[in-house]
Amino acid sequence: MRAEPFAEADLDCCAFLGGRLRLWQPRHGYRAGIDPVLLAASIPARAGQRVLELGCGAAPALCCLGVRVPGLALTGVEIQPAYAALARRNLAQNGLTGEVLEADLAAPPAALKAQSFDHVLANPPYFEEGQRSAAPDAGRELALAGPLPLAGWVALAARRLAPRGTATFVQRVERLPELLAALGAHLGSLEVLPLAPRAGRAPRLVLARGRKGGRAAFRLQPPLVLHEGATHLEDGESYTNVIQAALRDGAPLAFAADDRGKGRV
Repeated sequence: MRAEPFAEADLDCCAFLGGRLRLWQPRHGYRAGIDPVLLAASIPARAGQRVLELGCGAAPALCCLGVRVPGLALTGVEIQPAYAALARRNLAQNGLTGEVLEADLAAPPAALKAQSFDHVLANPPYFEEGQRSAAPDAGRELALAGPLPLAGWVALAARRLAPRGTATFVQRVERLPELLAALGAHLGSLEVLPLAPRAGRAPRLVLARGRKGGRAAFRLQPPLVLHEGATHLEDGESYTNVIQAALRDGAPLAFAADDRGKGRV
């Protein structure tokens, strides 16, 4: 748990979305990779809607979504005070309207319980406590392996959704059965979009979505390929066109099965 504020010397300001977004992050601690950016790109939000991120950290996903879709009402929930403060700073720095509630997801505050949202997104810890060697930084460790089970994340997301609202999660493929079971207990119209590192390689991550009150049949989408080529042969980026557009241009990632852009297999 990181409670004390970060010193300025312990932070750096990083460019995302081709420089359209700038985020303060700790030099040592949890730092955002491409996962929250792709998660944000997959949210089908429209101007005027309300969006909630559970466990927002320094708010990279929330900020990416807010920059891509202007006019959203953004709310984040973060248990670690130092990261919650960074999230507020990042929202303000990028001209985004939103609030960050400092709270434990296992005991959500009344201010959150009183609200409903059109979309909920989350990047829950990828590991269960005690299943791996702990990270030396306490803040990073909590982001990687938290005490709240996936079922708790999904249940909270479902409770806070307005009718027909969506909840979208990014998670390791090994935990997909657990995630689907939780989603199926609360939501309908389930969809899974696997993220494969390269063509012909097994997916490592998935984007999974459910809709409150949804009745459509389960859909397993074709894998979305992250990198060109069979192997990494030289320095520099090798993202496919679809991923490059999401990471650098703020383009959306289509979740629909009939939208087979370049980079799908």
